[in-house]
Formats: sequence, structure tokens, C-alpha cells
Amino acid sequence: MSNTFDVIVVGGGPAGLIAAGRAGELGARVLLLEKNEILGRKLLLTGQGRSNIAKAEFDLKELVKSYGREGFFLLSALSVFGPKETVNFFEKRGLKLKIERGQRIFPCSNSAKDVLKVLLGYLRKGKVEIMVGSQVKKFILKGKRIEKVLLSDGRKFGGNNFIVCPGGKAFPGTGSSGEGYIWLEKMGHTIIKPRPALVPLKIKEDWPKQAQGLSLKNVELSVEQGGKKKHVRFGEMLFTHFGVSGPIVLDLSGIIGDLLSKGRVRLILDLKPALDIQTLDKRLRSDFSKNKGKMFKNSLNDLLPQKLIPIIVKLSGINSGKKVNSIENKERLALAKLLKGLTMEVAETLGFGSAIVTLGGVSLKEIEAKTMRSKVIENLFLAGEVIDLHGPTGGYNLQQCWSTGYLAGQSAAKDNKKTA
Repeated sequence: MSNTFDVIVVGGGPAGLIAAGRAGELGARVLLLEKNEILGRKLLLTGQGRSNIAKAEFDLKELVKSYGREGFFLLSALSVFGPKETVNFFEKRGLKLKIERGQRIFPCSNSAKDVLKVLLGYLRKGKVEIMVGSQVKKFILKGKRIEKVLLSDGRKFGGNNFIVCPGGKAFPGTGSSGEGYIWLEKMGHTIIKPRPALVPLKIKEDWPKQAQGLSLKNVELSVEQGGKKKHVRFGEMLFTHFGVSGPIVLDLSGIIGDLLSKGRVRLILDLKPALDIQTLDKRLRSDFSKNKGKMFKNSLNDLLPQKLIPIIVKLSGINSGKKVNSIENKERLALAKLLKGLTMEVAETLGFGSAIVTLGGVSLKEIEAKTMRSKVIENLFLAGEVIDLHGPTGGYNLQQCWSTGYLAGQSAAKDNKKTA
């Protein structure tokens, strides 16, 4: 094996795989370095092993809004390789896809292994040379250019262009140790402090733990600090042995992590967001009338999941054995308010060990959006989770990897031809 390549890609995750494949497809001689013994280790865990490869939102201007304030940065990459191109890429290579609830795109086989299989075929077709079990120690620079990459075993490889996509710090068991931030900071890049995102939350109160395993749909969760409502999400959530999780919790977790550094954070859970207080009170009166003569604890079966009933009964302060026809108006109204305002105080996020993605990373101000080229190092391109951009659950983060990785691979290969 020659020690010099047109393009060297560091990181064999989703962004690195598609970057290496695209550069190889365009004729570049590519080396892919991965420190794990297998490629795509984190990819195999995505979507609980099913790999939610993208979001079926084909209006790119709408899609970028879901990535928050920095989402516009992604528009160029999405214009080159967005959800439409992602679907075509995988289907053209024999992977049948389906769209599930929430516009989430999955392989029909429900197997992330099949997604990886397509990408490995893409690498083979592009004649990409692959080295697994290859730990990068450092990059050797000359001025504002990388000359070589040094591995921990002492081997060195030179390249015309380098694509660095080692992931972030989430899922550390897959090798995401955050070392990429150290390399890039040494090169002169600004690193926005990495924090866990899409991560479950620990709750101070005990009652959420009593509902462990209960999944709620069509509920509304608000984040409150200092008496002010900061953010709201509608959808699904899950109670766990430590607190809460599920899509709307995960989507809010990055914001909550930042707010916790400023003070106490409360969550307000509305179990019946489609009903206002008056309508809900009317519903309660109807249920109580239907269950006349029954004890309060036995009157909520039509309104709430079984696991939540004893919790609500206790929190309401109404005697569980009280006959419903004896419940006073003020007690019933207080119950309605409780159902629309269950409060929990966040103790902490679970951290990187339980996080799906990393919030923070290389400052977007130091990356060219149209090429993914570094503005600091001339022959460096960046992609994937290592940059300071992430989306909510539902295929957004894999889409970011496909889009930025594909664009980085294409840009690095085309740049190589110019300088050859």
C-alpha cells in the first residue's frame, strides 16, 4: 500500500462512509481510517437498530428550520444531497425503504445492517482502501495545510486533502471519545463546548419513577425556568426508572441542559392538550356522573392509563375512597388543572453515556457551507457530528451526516483534481 492518497477520511461512521464513497466515486484515491475493528458501529445502533435514515420532508427550507438557529448553514449540503437524494441513493442500490409515522424513513427490512451493507458496497465500488483498528494520534501540519496523519502505531500517511468526521462524544461505547475536538482545536479551530443532546432526563420527584414503562402519546411538555415558559413540544414521551425519556423529552434535552447551568428547570406535562380547562371539567363531570356511586380511585379508567391513575389520585389530594358524587366543584376543578399541569423538576441530564448526539463542536463560522472546507486549514474538510449542528429525533441527524459527508467527499475529490 502506498502511503500517499488523494483524500484521507478519518472516521468510519455515517458521514465518513459516504464521504469516502463519494470521493472514490469521483475517481480519487481514498484511504478511510477507523479506530474500531468494524465500520459503522454507531450507525448499527441508530433507530434502535432499525436506522431511521432520513426525514421525509422534501421542502428544504422547511427542513432546515428543524435544526434551529444554525440550520440555514445546512441548506447548501441539503441542496446537493438532501432527503430526495438520500432515498434515491439507497433505493438505487437495492435497499427498499418505507415511510412510517412522523415521516420517518426506515429500510423495509428494519435492519441497520442493510444500510451499512449498501455503504460498504459503495466503498468497494469506489476502490476505497480501508484500515480498521487504526487510531489517529495526530496530524502533521506545514503552515496552513495538513501534510500527514500519524497513527498510534507510528505509521504515517500523506494526503492532498483530509476529511475529518470522527463523531462527537455521544455513545462513547462506540468509540466516540471526543478526540476529534482535540485534534481540531490544536489546528486552530474554535470548539463550541460539547454537551449531551437527545438525552433522557433525571427527575427529582418520585412519582414519574412509579410510572416506569408507561408511554404517553399526544401530550404536551413545556419547559419552565424562573416562572417563564421557555419551550414547548407536542408528541410522545416515556416514564423510566430515573425520570423521563421519549421523543419530546429528547428533543428538549439539549435546551434543558443549557438552562440547568443557569438555575432550576421545571417540566409541565399537559395530559390533555386538546381540551381547555372548561372542556376537561365538563368531561370529568360526565365521567363522574357515569360512575356515580363509585370511589374516586375507580372512576378514571376512561380518562387515564391504568398506571397513571394511582399517581393522579394521590397528587390530587382527593381521598381515594371518596364517592365521586361527593367530590366538590373546587376539587374537580383542581383535578382538571392537575391533568393539564403535572409538574416535575429536572435533576440533571443522563450525560454522554445515554446521549444520541452531541451539542456543540467545530464552530460553523469556520466552515464553508458550500464545500464543508475548513476556513482555518486549507486542505481540511469537516462533516457529521463533529460540527456544531444537530437536529431533533426522527432522521434529522443521520441526514446531516449524509449531506455534509457527501458534500465533503465531493468537494475534496474535485479540489484534488484542480491541484493535481
